[in-house]
Amino acid sequence: MHNIFVNGERLQNTIESFADFGRTDKNGVTRLSLSDEDVKVRNYFRSCCEELGMTVKVDDMGTMYATLAGIEDKPPVVIGSHLDTVKKGGRFDGVLGVIAGLEVVRTLVDQGIKPQLPVMIMNFTNEEGARFEPSMMASGVLSGKFDKAAMLSKKDPEGTTFAEALLASGYAGEADSRIKEATAYLELHIEQGPVLEKEALAIGLVDCVVGMACYEIEVTGESDHAGTTPMGMRKDALFAATDIITALRSKLGLLDSELVYTMGRMNVLPNIHTVIPNKVIFTIEARHKDMDIVREVEAIIQALPEVLLECEVTKTKLWGRDTVWFDAGICSLVKQATESLGYSNRTIASGAGHDAQFVASFLPSAMIFVPSVNGKSHCEEELTSYEDCEKGVNVVLQTVLSLLNGD
Repeated sequence: MHNIFVNGERLQNTIESFADFGRTDKNGVTRLSLSDEDVKVRNYFRSCCEELGMTVKVDDMGTMYATLAGIEDKPPVVIGSHLDTVKKGGRFDGVLGVIAGLEVVRTLVDQGIKPQLPVMIMNFTNEEGARFEPSMMASGVLSGKFDKAAMLSKKDPEGTTFAEALLASGYAGEADSRIKEATAYLELHIEQGPVLEKEALAIGLVDCVVGMACYEIEVTGESDHAGTTPMGMRKDALFAATDIITALRSKLGLLDSELVYTMGRMNVLPNIHTVIPNKVIFTIEARHKDMDIVREVEAIIQALPEVLLECEVTKTKLWGRDTVWFDAGICSLVKQATESLGYSNRTIASGAGHDAQFVASFLPSAMIFVPSVNGKSHCEEELTSYEDCEKGVNVVLQTVLSLLNGD
């Protein structure tokens, strides 16, 4: 069976067909969760699945489960991701993982293969969190990471609750439809970073989703007139904050070459050019797969002085997560499939969050990356070549065949 390949031309056409639901003027996609565009693409996905003889169920968070029956009524082999996008996002993020499942099932049907085990395709609701925060909402509820009632009450910028949008969409299903067990869960995704393209590799074998910690640093000084207050008599919160940022960069840069850290948000008050800043609030987040490194980062942050340049410094941890390691057995099958196809590859960690990281807490899971051109994602310039998409889906197909054969 290992000489079976997906139909590359059909895959390309399918990618473009899905992109028509919310396509932007610059060839990106805006398809916010439970929006009209999302409902239309869900309907299209459902019709594609039903044409293949699949049954489609929906759970109480709107997550869709399309199942091709197997010879044996045993836990399914699951392929999944999401159909929602960020505003002015790309044509590949999320949707490629769902389309991969669709193309795998189409290939099985084309070949007349009745799978030994059921094959399921999942479309998770609100992975992006672009309309309703937080991201990975449905998989978070499914895995017990998020409280369902709290998620249903989340509001979009227009004041619509998730519960209201879910009901209006027609995709409010039953809790009994939630997946409880599976033989494996596979998620194909674009890398969203530049590593695979830079190293001219076709496939990323994802071993984990990295751990991270995010802190808010607040520096409090005093506002005075910018022209009349001598430099030696100031309590300038911005000067103190820049000294802290410089110190953090110096110390964090020495920890490990794979550590990434970002000061992504900063507020300077009162933000008037004639007034000395009296308060600066900024975030520092760091990500690494070795939690000992993450803990070292936290120790450095906690060791920041409480007073600097006569300004008060406070540190508040906003949130964090431990590294999620994927199932070694499933990852091994993915690697075997990749090498049997002759595709260049490397082990890679995911710096971004994905539904798979929550799913991995109760189902044996693995992820596969394909290259992102220039590392672009979450923008209209997002691009993965159709050839690389095809290779990624072929890896999924070969892994599924191995699982169905009991390898």
